[in-house]
Amino acid sequence: MADQANGGLGNYPTARCLPSGMPRLMALPVQEYVITSETTYILVGHDIRRIFTDGRDWPKDAEPTYEGYAIGKWIDEDGDGRYDVLEVETRGPFKGPRAYDATGLPLHFDNESIFKERFHLDNNDPNLLHDEITVFDHALTRPWSVDKTFRRSPNPRPNWSLNSCTEGNNQIVIGAENYFLSGDGMLMPAKKDQAPPDLRYFRQTRR
Repeated sequence: MADQANGGLGNYPTARCLPSGMPRLMALPVQEYVITSETTYILVGHDIRRIFTDGRDWPKDAEPTYEGYAIGKWIDEDGDGRYDVLEVETRGPFKGPRAYDATGLPLHFDNESIFKERFHLDNNDPNLLHDEITVFDHALTRPWSVDKTFRRSPNPRPNWSLNSCTEGNNQIVIGAENYFLSGDGMLMPAKKDQAPPDLRYFRQTRR
């Protein structure tokens, strides 16, 4: 937060066009759900979550990802013969950095988070989807829960965005420092009193 107040990025990973990762991915406003018999896909821009519902066990050699590895189970909670709840657990290994939301508040840097979710439609409004998320993370003194809600679009042919965060992004990362590309295409500091990048590998212009 102090770095952001001074003009820096802090821990806000998507400003560098890194994937949002869990749990921030589930805070993005436009999502598409594709449900098949063995996998539920959540499409968020250029991010894809796969929730496996085919009864598989946790893999022993999973590669680190920003979204994590998710296993779900459909439940008929009210006993009417129709599934109405999707329970999901998402584990790592995760890549980092990851953030809870757009504030950049970081999760623990050991990247050993666990997320448990319950997806279900609202009892009073079938066009409202709840994603109840509980976060287990070593940076927390106790689990943290939030209920993310999403409203179904009435448009039968919604206009899905096809752009990427790299498109028109003015954030330039050199080494560990973030700089800004000005409107005239010149590199400029992103925060007060920021040192210029190390140019030792570039031929210096003689004056």
